[in-house]
Amino acid sequence: MCACVACPLGFSLRSPIYISAQSILAHFSLRRGGERSSRAAMDEVRASSAWVASRSSHVTVDSLGIERVVETIKESIPKVEWDYEGIHYCDNGPLTVQYLLVVDALNFCFWPDKELTYYHLASGLKEALENDKSAFDADRLQKYTGPELRKLLKWPRPLPLEDERVRLLHEVGLELEGNFDGKASNLVESCGKSAVKLVTLVARHFPGFRDHSVYKGHQVFLYKRAQIFAADLWGAFKGKGYGEFRDIGAITMFADYIVPAVLQQLGVLRYSSSLAKTIEANSEIGSGTEEEVELRACTVYAVERMRELMRKKYGKQVLSVELDLWLWSIGVQCSSLQHHRTLSIYY
Repeated sequence: MCACVACPLGFSLRSPIYISAQSILAHFSLRRGGERSSRAAMDEVRASSAWVASRSSHVTVDSLGIERVVETIKESIPKVEWDYEGIHYCDNGPLTVQYLLVVDALNFCFWPDKELTYYHLASGLKEALENDKSAFDADRLQKYTGPELRKLLKWPRPLPLEDERVRLLHEVGLELEGNFDGKASNLVESCGKSAVKLVTLVARHFPGFRDHSVYKGHQVFLYKRAQIFAADLWGAFKGKGYGEFRDIGAITMFADYIVPAVLQQLGVLRYSSSLAKTIEANSEIGSGTEEEVELRACTVYAVERMRELMRKKYGKQVLSVELDLWLWSIGVQCSSLQHHRTLSIYY
């Protein structure tokens, strides 16, 4: 076990309280036909993730592991402040909203460049905006080239999936200009203080945020970057102003590379021998493969079960957003943590 992951938690074995995939499916049944409601979007993330977990071949959610982690953290998880590293732009106004949408449009797939991390993205764009307040105006977002994006980030070589990153910048600028008078703040205001509606609107207007997969003939919804945009607003504005959402508790965790690896180290997720060998060998796992979908969906399902167990045992309402930030902060502090490698624009 990675020492960086092990140190925050000391386990004692307890009898597990089991919350089945079928019970979550029953509670969050998929709605079909016609326009999906905003609430259904989050129901579909939970339900489709539970559906995958109940049929998974390569990743297992371990009930005993969940029980151990929840018993260790008990009534509350260690508090992790949003932007605890101090790397984000934040002026408590509309420019922060514009900045966060740009960051979250580009927040994916750093691993092919061993030196590139989310830190470089967030801090690089922060500095660019501090130097030029019009850097993320909608018309300018539509014109950036790969070399110009590198210049913004002060990055010396081509970025992973650079053409896709530029395409998504153009998409954000075009949609903001065409539908929201160029302002991400107008997009946020149109959601009526609903994080779930915001996720739905982002996925509707920006195709690059439509984080869907097909698993064994069944559609799976994850919406990682759309959800993290809502969570970033909530964190940056401390639940007020542009970050005030009456339903922030409906948001799930954000299925990425780091949190599955942390949960595996904590004994919450277990991998098949073939998947474990693939990850240990740093071999690429194809986007949309069974292994990749299982890693992400089982992570969402596991965090939901942790959250539900904390509620049942301790009467504590914990946000998935908070659990995600805590688990992610553990992972990024562990340089030896091995995660799966997938080329994807979604995370």
